[in-house]
Amino acid sequence: MIRPSAERITPHGLAVVDKPAGWTSHDVVAKARGVIGTKKIGHAGTLDPDATGVLLLGVGKATRLLRFLSVLPKSYVGEVVLGTETTSLDDSGDVIATHDMSGVTIEDVRVAAARFVGAIEQVPPMVSAVKVEGRRLHDLARQGIEVERKARPVTVHRFDVTPTADPLVFAVDVECSSGTYVRTLAADLGHALGGGAHLRRLRRTAVGPHTLAEARPLEEVELQPVSAAVAHLPHHVVTGAEHLRLVATGSRVPDVPDEGAVALVNQAGDLLAVFENGRPSVVLIQPEQLGHQ
Repeated sequence: MIRPSAERITPHGLAVVDKPAGWTSHDVVAKARGVIGTKKIGHAGTLDPDATGVLLLGVGKATRLLRFLSVLPKSYVGEVVLGTETTSLDDSGDVIATHDMSGVTIEDVRVAAARFVGAIEQVPPMVSAVKVEGRRLHDLARQGIEVERKARPVTVHRFDVTPTADPLVFAVDVECSSGTYVRTLAADLGHALGGGAHLRRLRRTAVGPHTLAEARPLEEVELQPVSAAVAHLPHHVVTGAEHLRLVATGSRVPDVPDEGAVALVNQAGDLLAVFENGRPSVVLIQPEQLGHQ
């Protein structure tokens, strides 16, 4: 368990939290500030309040790397309940329509689910953090306001469906791009089957390479090194005093790939910077630290 340091040394690193149900992502960040002992904490991608599972927190210097985490693909498990539509597209909302879907088979569901695999377009749900004209949709929804939303391109890499003991409930296992709403997938699946549906028991099992296997309850969370926040990026080892000086001063470094994002590390594996398209994007090492490299 991490406790605030008596010496007030600012911690830095990546925290992989297993978010409990009933907490917003902002709630987790607020609580983490007390548990970890610093105000400099942010999260890499909102998780619905009723959902559980992997939520990545950047702490200290790692907050500058959150954008490299937020774009990573996500994995989820949950349950689709056929026959009932809700205001929120999940079981936290009010029921707005019911359908007799007792004749739907697992084969029907799998055929329909397959239509949503690949590059598709989704309309964000009203109960979401997407902004329209500067206002978040969930704030508008709480006021009973519904606005037109533009469909956005997303990619569903996998949409597996298995039956449960309840003939109207199907377990789903989804791998998708960042920005995909599994609630919307559930609702769209219901419509594709000629009725309606909603989602329940959503659990995020992975964000990029970070899985539930390393996630911990917030009170037991352990900080991983700052470099863990960019573990998925190609790495370039920087050696030699002159190249280290170039990194620390935000200059271009010879031999660093000039396409995409690259993590620059020293021989000990410590993260020095992230370069994008050959240029410094985030520099963590300062010139005065060079004597310690």
